[in-house]
Amino acid sequence: MAGRWKNDLTENAVTPERAFLDRRQVMAGLAGVGLAASLPGVARAEGLKPNSWEEVTTYNNYYEFGTGKDDPARYAEALTVAPWTVKIDGMVDRPADYALEDILAKMTIEERLYRFRCVEAWSMVIPWNGFELSDLLALAGVQSGAKYVAFETLYRPEEMRGQAYPVLEWPYVEGLRLDEAMHPLTIMATGIYGKDLPNQNGAPLRVVVPWKYGFKSIKSVVRITLTDKQPPTSWNKANRREYGFYSNVNPQVDHPRWSQASERPIGGGLFAKRIPTLAFNGYGEEVAGLYAGMDLSKQF
Repeated sequence: MAGRWKNDLTENAVTPERAFLDRRQVMAGLAGVGLAASLPGVARAEGLKPNSWEEVTTYNNYYEFGTGKDDPARYAEALTVAPWTVKIDGMVDRPADYALEDILAKMTIEERLYRFRCVEAWSMVIPWNGFELSDLLALAGVQSGAKYVAFETLYRPEEMRGQAYPVLEWPYVEGLRLDEAMHPLTIMATGIYGKDLPNQNGAPLRVVVPWKYGFKSIKSVVRITLTDKQPPTSWNKANRREYGFYSNVNPQVDHPRWSQASERPIGGGLFAKRIPTLAFNGYGEEVAGLYAGMDLSKQF
C-alpha cells in the first residue's frame, strides 16, 4: 500500500470557512488556516469581498434535506448525530456495529487540506479533519476476496425531510473499488476547520475522496460493506449516462449537459474567473496508476 499522504496546498488556497458553507459563492480571496506546503496548479484570486454570513450559510447541497439550496441549512438541525453507529459487514473478519466513539478512540485524526471538485463544475479547497479509511477497514479486518467497498447514508425520514420525496432512491449509497478505498488519500472526515462537521455537510462521519467528483464523498455514513461485486451507487442508478461508477475528475470528459474543462472556485462572486480543471483534481501523480490500462472516457 502507498505511504501516508503528503500535503501540497498552502493556507492561501483554503476556501474561507464562510464561503465553504455557501455553494452560491464563486471563489475570490482564499484565506485562513495555518498550514504550510507548496501549491502548484491552484489559482489564487485576491481582493474580492466574501458574501454575507446569511448568504453563505443558506446555500448547500444535501438532498436528504430537500433540493433547495437553502434547505440543508434550514432543516439539517433536526438530525440527531449522537449516539452514532457504523455497521461494518460483508467480507470482513470482525463484522459488528461499531460505536463512533469507539472508532475514534482507535483512529489517528489528522488535518488534510484537499481540493474539492463538484460535478456541477464549482470547486473549493477545504481543510478536513479525519482519519484514513484504510485504518477503519483494518480495524474490521478485510478478507482476501473483497474487491469493493459499499457505503450507505442514514435513512431517517422523520429527521431528513427530503427522504419523503423520490428525488433519488433512498437511502443514498456509494461505492469504491477496494484499492481506491485503501489509498492514503481517502479519508473518513469528522470535521472541517478544526470543528465538528456541520449537519448539512455530512455529520458526524463522511467519506472524502479528493480525486473524484464530490457526490462520491458520501455523507452521514451508517454502513460499510466489503463485497466482491461492484456495488450500486445512487447517482449512477438515477442516470447511468451522466454519472459513472468511477466519477474521477476528468476535464476531457464532459458531463452531457456541461463542460468539465474548467471550474468556478467558490468565494469570488458571480463573475469570478473560471480556472482550468486538473485531471484527477490535481492528484494524478498519486492515483493515476490505479487506472492503468483503463479507458476513462468510457469507464467514467
